[in-house]
Amino acid sequence: MSLKADERQTIVNVFQPDYSPIPAKTLRGHRTTGCERKRQIQSKQRQIKCLYSFFHTAKLANIGNIFVSLSLVLIMQMNFSQKAYIYKVWLGYALSLLVVSTIMAQERGVKSEAAMRTYLQERNITVTQHNSLKLFFSGHDKFKDLFSHIRQANNSIHLEYFNFRNDSIAGLTFDILGEKAQQGVAVRAMYDAFGNSSNNQPLKKVHTRAIRATGVDLVEFDPIRFPWVNHIVPRDHRKIVVIDGKTGYTGGMNIADYYVVGLEDIGEWHDIHMRLEGPVVSKLQDIFLKMWNKETKQQVQSELRTQVADMTVERTPVDDQPEDEVAQMPLEKRIEMVGKRTHEEVDIAIVDRAPGKTSDAIRKVYVKALDSAEEHVQIVNPYFVPTNSVRRAIKRALKRGVEVEIMIPARSDIGFTPETGELVAYRLMKKGAKVYLFDGGFHHSKVMMVDSTFCTVGTANLDSRSLRYDYETNAFIFDKGTTDELSTMFERDKQNSHLLDKEYWRKRSKWKKFVGWFGNLLTPFL
Repeated sequence: MSLKADERQTIVNVFQPDYSPIPAKTLRGHRTTGCERKRQIQSKQRQIKCLYSFFHTAKLANIGNIFVSLSLVLIMQMNFSQKAYIYKVWLGYALSLLVVSTIMAQERGVKSEAAMRTYLQERNITVTQHNSLKLFFSGHDKFKDLFSHIRQANNSIHLEYFNFRNDSIAGLTFDILGEKAQQGVAVRAMYDAFGNSSNNQPLKKVHTRAIRATGVDLVEFDPIRFPWVNHIVPRDHRKIVVIDGKTGYTGGMNIADYYVVGLEDIGEWHDIHMRLEGPVVSKLQDIFLKMWNKETKQQVQSELRTQVADMTVERTPVDDQPEDEVAQMPLEKRIEMVGKRTHEEVDIAIVDRAPGKTSDAIRKVYVKALDSAEEHVQIVNPYFVPTNSVRRAIKRALKRGVEVEIMIPARSDIGFTPETGELVAYRLMKKGAKVYLFDGGFHHSKVMMVDSTFCTVGTANLDSRSLRYDYETNAFIFDKGTTDELSTMFERDKQNSHLLDKEYWRKRSKWKKFVGWFGNLLTPFL
């Protein structure tokens, strides 16, 4: 690396402001010859150039440990036959690099989180505080917890789903809801007409009549009628439950038994859902009631607002371990704790996409999160066909030196889109992203983690339908513990994945490559 004279002098001035060349006669106790003086100058230049190079590299990589390691190495290599002023230069470098390392370690991710909070504030999106959050990584855990809280409801139960599949889980859900309705609890449930008809076991009129007969107020969003084509978009892709206005659920899971038992063609179903308690629940309640009132022409008001004092968080022994200690545990130990923790005092912003009102909300917040990243981004999404703005944001992150890891399923529940997603992922891989194809079933999760400080969990896929057309809801979570739990899940699932690399791409059939190329042309509509 070549250094300009002013850059070399800047380094010297920063680490030893009072530096000035030592007269030749003070060196070695005699007058220095021209050759000796030249060698000394060249040695100093090499030292400064080496330190500048490492300093610049470490700054770009933002790895504080490099500073400490280099400082120790340089001190060990000092020539103790030189005079005290040389020792001062080396020690000045070592101490300064150590200080910089400590500061950078403390500030890691702070800028990206601050940038996100500022952006949300500018868009008038509230970041609620004092919430609790529990993640669910399986359908079994989600439905067990959901049914338990539904049975404890006293005032109201609100459900908004893309579909209720006509199977055992949906049947049990409506049985419990019917019981609560008979007890006088107001039960309101909404499902999307397209989402219902697009699954292989839809609710039919005979089923909906039986459900309504139990006292459940069941509404179909935007029924598909002639001429049909005008009902393609937008669809309601949200997954929201609010119980008594105090407990909320959202994430990637609908109501179906394959979240528990998987599907024969693709194997085990992997997804992420979460339970929320605290002020953030009122945001989910508002979203549900706006949609409900719009579709039914009713004027239902929120019966109960969440108060922090009302929160009763169920705790386990795992919850008593400080999050900083958990983050320092070996990966194997952290994997054992995935799905077992309840996170408290969490700041959460609900970003909702409502066509015609907040049409670009989720897309632009995703882009801002990527643009804010300084170190590391992890993305899991089942239908990875992002809009051009999201693709450009990922490329910008890669150019800044941000490590980007993307996980998509190797198998999917629908055709066509996977080939297109792999083409998009392959092109990003060539730009520097690491792409993992998950082999352990179907990963339907929709999450992103940034700089180990904040993350998002929600309903939005990274495709045009979710980012441009449908009703969607994502929670942006500012909490290191929650982000670490999701990142631990990512590391766990990497062990059951294979890399999408040039060798993998070379072995793909020409037909799949063609399907991916053709699908990429249709990205604005997928």
